[in-house]
Formats: sequence, C-alpha cells, structure tokens
Amino acid sequence: MSATTEATAGEPEFYFADVYVFVSDYLAQMIRRRINGTSATWCPTWWEHPEAGARLSALWLAWEHLRQDPALGMSTWWLHHADPHLRVLMDADTGPFAACSPRDGHTAYPFDPLPVDARPE
Repeated sequence: MSATTEATAGEPEFYFADVYVFVSDYLAQMIRRRINGTSATWCPTWWEHPEAGARLSALWLAWEHLRQDPALGMSTWWLHHADPHLRVLMDADTGPFAACSPRDGHTAYPFDPLPVDARPE
C-alpha cells in the first residue's frame, strides 16, 4: 500500500490515500474488539456520521504525521490519539454509533444536534 497523494515542497507523501483507505485497510484490520452493541459498537457506514468522520480523519492525519517519528511516533499515536478516539467512537451508550448496530448497520441521524440558543444581539 502506497500513497497516491503527491507531496508538496518537501512534505512526505501520505501512506494512505484518504481516510476511507486508512480505516478500511489499516484500522479495521488492526482493531479487534467484541462489538456487541452493548459494551462496544461500530457502524459499518461510519462515514455517514459527521463526528465519526471528523475523528477518524484526525486519527488518519495524526498517523500520517507520527509515522515519520521512528522512535516514539506510533506509541504516541496509540496512547494520545487512537485510544481516546476509539473509546468515544465505540462507546455503545454515548458514542456517535450508539443507535447503530454492528450487525444491522447504520441508523441515520437518531439523535438531535446539540441545542444552541440564538446569540444575543
């Protein structure tokens, strides 16, 4: 697997072409959990969840940056990026996939967005 993204002005090329390739070819193959919908869950169409897409994009970009550090890069990525994001993403009660089922799939917009009052003038 090599990147198709062109590097600019001395920046290294991405190893994974985009977040979808990162999740499908790396993260989904690496992470092995009991995703029973009770203690942990996942949505097979994760890209349909804005929060999940943002978190997984952040994980991908952090991985791409930290892979360049041969000493502590991957440890830093696991401890400070992957573990906290995966805890939130896979939380069966409060995570973005809480209404989805690893077996039955995606539930579109089961929860309302955060309430926001109008800004005072």
